[in-house]
Amino acid sequence: MTPSNQQAIKIRIAVMVFFFVSGFVYANWASSIPYLQQKLHLTDAALGTLLISLPAGLMLTMPLSAWLIGKFKSRNIVLGGAILYVLLLSFIGFADKVWQMAIILFAFGASRNLFNISINTQSIGVQQLFKKSIIASFHGVWSIASLVGAAFASILISWGMVPEFRLVLVSCLSIVTIIIFWGNTLETAANQDTKKPAFALPDKTLLNLGLIAFCCMLCEGTMSDWSGIYLSKELHLSKGYVNMGYVAYLGCMTFGRLTGDWFANQLGNKILLLMSSMLLGLGAILIGSFNSLIPAMVGFMLCGFGVSCVVPFLFSHAGKSVSMSSGVAIAAVSTIGYLGFLIGPPLIGFLSSAIGLRHTYFFIAGLALVMGVLIGKIRMDGEN
Repeated sequence: MTPSNQQAIKIRIAVMVFFFVSGFVYANWASSIPYLQQKLHLTDAALGTLLISLPAGLMLTMPLSAWLIGKFKSRNIVLGGAILYVLLLSFIGFADKVWQMAIILFAFGASRNLFNISINTQSIGVQQLFKKSIIASFHGVWSIASLVGAAFASILISWGMVPEFRLVLVSCLSIVTIIIFWGNTLETAANQDTKKPAFALPDKTLLNLGLIAFCCMLCEGTMSDWSGIYLSKELHLSKGYVNMGYVAYLGCMTFGRLTGDWFANQLGNKILLLMSSMLLGLGAILIGSFNSLIPAMVGFMLCGFGVSCVVPFLFSHAGKSVSMSSGVAIAAVSTIGYLGFLIGPPLIGFLSSAIGLRHTYFFIAGLALVMGVLIGKIRMDGEN
């Protein structure tokens, strides 16, 4: 039975809340990294090695998550994944051995993967309840939650709250929120079809979407990890200003996600994706061409707009796969995309050593061009 308009709105709000919980928890984890390095007496190299545990857990459990989401209702996987994700956050502060932290981070990454795929499957199901595009708004809420979570952590840290208690507090608040809103999540998974396999190799269309996600997420990882280093080493800004590029990038990415649905409704998904690749390429060219602050800041802003809507609309299109269920299709695209997120930062480090950090942004511009070509091959509803 199709939900009424009022029920559809309640479902949409509930799914948005889960996106908020995801971003809020992740921001509080990220804010705890300096404390963990100090507590475990880790060098930068040792910390970097330890942090690999999280994406390793995320990547290695992709097949399991795909199988689970293909066999069970996405709302049940959302509940289990969200509770695991939130509870594991509270364990992070109490690990006093490196091996303990590695195990917790591996499990934390695995639970984040399960939560991420299932809640994105829910968002695609909610999209089917509305005539106009709403898919980007869910990811916009995640970005807002990241900013709120970072601010929340900063305030409590400035008050002198010990990290162990702060993470437990975040977990408790999140669990209460999960319990309150889970009942309003979507009962039936998007595109649920028992005739579709629970697991299958991605077809040509999904591979194309995965390659676009790979390029986009490689660029995202580069912007997140290297923007501050660029402003510090290339433009010689003081420590108090090196985060300006990332803040500009993240702010524009958030704004782009909040307005992306309006543009999609006006222009169509394919045109929006093509414009996104153009903005990303133009931003990267500005950063690479001019060794000065204003072009760099404009470039970071354009890159933020450029990547903002790509992954949400790729997931939305993957959810319409005819060869496999929506959750499995999202998992397939996510797997390829996250490889880019993992490979990007070290690859940029290698290129930086070879050609200089500023010139690596021409590589990002090249990836944007590849994205545009691949996007041109996508066939979307009502579009050529």
